[in-house]
Amino acid sequence: MSSPTESRLGRTSAATGTRTRAATVTRYAETRRGAVAGAVFGVRRATRVGADALRRAVEWTRDTVSPAGLVLVIAVIGGVVAGLGFGWVEAWVVAAIAALLLLACIPFLLGAHDYRLELVLDRDRVVAGSTVGGHLDLVNRGERASLPGVVDIPVGRGLVEVHVPLLRAGAQHRENLTIGAERRGVIDVGPMTISRGDPLGILHRDMSWPDVQRVYVHPVTVAIPSTSAGLIRDLEGTPTSDLTDSDLSFHAVRDYVTGDSQRHVHWKATARTGKLMVRQFEESRHARIAILLDLDTEEFETDDEFEMAVSAASSLGLNGVREGRDVLVAVSAPIPEFSRDAVMSINTVPTQTPKAMLDGMAAIQSRANVMRLEAVTALTAQSFPDLSIAFLVTGSRMPLTRMRQAAITLPARIRTVAVRCEPGAEPTIRTAREITVITIGALDDLTNLLARGALR
Repeated sequence: MSSPTESRLGRTSAATGTRTRAATVTRYAETRRGAVAGAVFGVRRATRVGADALRRAVEWTRDTVSPAGLVLVIAVIGGVVAGLGFGWVEAWVVAAIAALLLLACIPFLLGAHDYRLELVLDRDRVVAGSTVGGHLDLVNRGERASLPGVVDIPVGRGLVEVHVPLLRAGAQHRENLTIGAERRGVIDVGPMTISRGDPLGILHRDMSWPDVQRVYVHPVTVAIPSTSAGLIRDLEGTPTSDLTDSDLSFHAVRDYVTGDSQRHVHWKATARTGKLMVRQFEESRHARIAILLDLDTEEFETDDEFEMAVSAASSLGLNGVREGRDVLVAVSAPIPEFSRDAVMSINTVPTQTPKAMLDGMAAIQSRANVMRLEAVTALTAQSFPDLSIAFLVTGSRMPLTRMRQAAITLPARIRTVAVRCEPGAEPTIRTAREITVITIGALDDLTNLLARGALR
């Protein structure tokens, strides 16, 4: 007599033929179930199928039925229950009207979309305060006419709605768009979603296009006179106190040492002293500009004040990049709250081209979990020792004592200038031993103060 459940097992094995004699064993099992075990298995399988069907129905209802449609569904169920339980004629009337409305909306969902959408923007980089133009082309590629619909286009945190009329087969519809770019930032346009539904807004169907286009809104900048930017313009670079045997900046002569190049022999000094003398040079370094932007929200009174600081830093960096200077733009990286005292990190903005630098500046945001400007300055000096001038750009809440502390962390040979942004303030220049502080009340003040020789 066999047991309620008996199984037959088949086994095959194959060796790989390697020295390790590894083998792969595959087993196939076929089970014969008794009546009770089969019933339990059937119930479990039916439960899983029912749960999957219920989940899909819930998802379809959430994506298809609007809140107004849910109210009608509740009215149908409630009317039927009240009519059966209490015999209310009014409840049956309410249920019938709600059911008729739902049935009347179903034909608007029949059929499938067969559209080709193309969103074209006239430019992907603009200056804050301008607009971006574009157009949306929609073509019905189906063999039948398509019902009206609405194309939703996410634009940053906003949403643009484009109403699409009834389109015959092969018909095209073009909608012109205007996207406002009032503030600096990075705007993602898309992904687009087209919705089709009934005129009452009870039922709807959506179809998405995943393409996303990115628009960089650059900060407003001002032109800075090249002669007033405090940059070394000579070809030799900046002489340093480090001596070398080969450079362009002549320093002195010294006794010849075995191994010195004969082309550096100073023949006049040799004739005068009677022994070989060679030239000695000061090591020259090319000017490297560092622009350190404060991101700490506590140092800025308003968002407009921070935007002025970003514009000032961008103007200084743009001037240096366009003149072919070696420019470093650095900001604090986000620091986890639990490790603000243990972690130091900075981010640098690409400065290979003006476009790359402005793209990076467009994405910068003020934060609360960042290092203070003094720490950013100290880490920058350690990581990039070959600096010649540093601009510290901050807000109106930054006290002078902290600006001086930041300047002290830099080597003494580095010229340090703090740009303090305070909208509406009187432009001023204050000079201390370690630092020069210029206060600007408007972005144009930066140009005027530098033109007046603020860095001399």
